[in-house]
Amino acid sequence: MLDLSKYSNVVYKIIGAAMTVHSELNWGLLEPVYQEALHLELLDRGIDNVREQEVPVYYKEHLLEKKYRMDIVVGDIIVELKSVTKLVPVHRAQLCNYLRLTRKPLGLLINFGEESLIGERWAYDADTNECFIVDRNMEPLPDADYSYLLDENDN
Repeated sequence: MLDLSKYSNVVYKIIGAAMTVHSELNWGLLEPVYQEALHLELLDRGIDNVREQEVPVYYKEHLLEKKYRMDIVVGDIIVELKSVTKLVPVHRAQLCNYLRLTRKPLGLLINFGEESLIGERWAYDADTNECFIVDRNMEPLPDADYSYLLDENDN
């Protein structure tokens, strides 16, 4: 089983930086604005990070020309940013796909598009090839119901 507790401190710092960006810029701007601001806020806090890191994609051992770009990467943590009125299943699927493609153990999905900053922590277990949500203690949510990921009409 994954030991995600070692990431607790850096996740706390990333979320704190995102809260500062949200407080300074408020909500409703375009995602690239928040990406640049969060990148700078993390650097100001001494947290090395990479913006728009490319993710190679393979099909049957063939490297595809098309690549994805992750918003921000802090070590083994992918930070996927959104600026939308509501997170929907495709946003979560995008982060889970990045986790699977990179085999990184942890991802944060942060939405700047709502009045209050919204954040979710997702983990990836390479042994089982499963992506699952974790709580602020970095523990899998017991009996988590993922059916809401399948229905975009849920509240």
